[in-house]
Amino acid sequence: MTIRIGFVGVGGIASVHLKNLSQNENVKLAALCDIAEETVRRKAGEYGANAYTNADEMLEREQLDALFLCVPPFAHGDLEEKAADRGLHLFVEKPLGLDMDTVRRKAEAIRKAGIVNGSGYCLRYLDTVAKAKQYLQDKEIAMVRAHYITSFVQTPWWRDAAKSGGQLVEQSTHTVDLVRYLAGDVTKLYAGMELRVMQDIPGVNIPDVGTVSLTFASGAIGHVDTSFTQHDHRSGVEILGRDFRVVIDGTQLSIVERDKTVTYTSKVDFYREQDNAFVEALKSGRPELILSPYEDAMKTLEVTLAANDSARTGLPVTL
Repeated sequence: MTIRIGFVGVGGIASVHLKNLSQNENVKLAALCDIAEETVRRKAGEYGANAYTNADEMLEREQLDALFLCVPPFAHGDLEEKAADRGLHLFVEKPLGLDMDTVRRKAEAIRKAGIVNGSGYCLRYLDTVAKAKQYLQDKEIAMVRAHYITSFVQTPWWRDAAKSGGQLVEQSTHTVDLVRYLAGDVTKLYAGMELRVMQDIPGVNIPDVGTVSLTFASGAIGHVDTSFTQHDHRSGVEILGRDFRVVIDGTQLSIVERDKTVTYTSKVDFYREQDNAFVEALKSGRPELILSPYEDAMKTLEVTLAANDSARTGLPVTL
């Protein structure tokens, strides 16, 4: 069985997906689309695909089985609905969008179409995250401490809140999603965000620091910190319970108990695991292999957009 896949957007993270999928024997990269004509023609030549600069034209002309949507959050348009209308299985990079009503409408179109769907929350595919989730299965969580602290992203649209939603929505969303995956859904939050020290960047209007206090459905409490003020990168999640803590530092896991500490180093390429899981779900008819379907990713987006609202109004938000 050969799965014919098309791409809308071939820059950034799409390059990782393209490389992984090109190495999967069940995949044919059939068509690539991007508004940057020179880039898409070069990538199409590299992977033996047809090149387009208009997504509607690609969808009309090509016989595809699945579509990877790898464009910035402001540029999705109605591509999800068009894929659903055609019965194309769909992989959508995070974040899913910048408006919850729009994303809910897309989710409904995807659900009605019955297509296999996934999103780009790749950290769920870490072997160390799987071990953490298994360990926490029967544990009572008291507190969650998480962070995504890194440097500024040079991409021009990223600094514009109207196009990216800000760092929490576009980037630190990976940490928020990992928190949800391990600790459960968020029911209430309160956020503070400011542009403190990076004002000299031309055109920047997103906060460079933020913290979000969280209350979970389980009753646990926690927080996520986000910042792009640093020269290096650190991200992680720490989950506390009585006489234990689970620490994910980057991709490494430590489980600390009163009388022992066990540390695991990841042995997988989580991007490849994610892409192969999507292909295997299509091939075998087992959508449960996809760890972050569209409707679940929508819940992570809801947390980050609600945090933006809280920071803007100064009020807590109940989800």
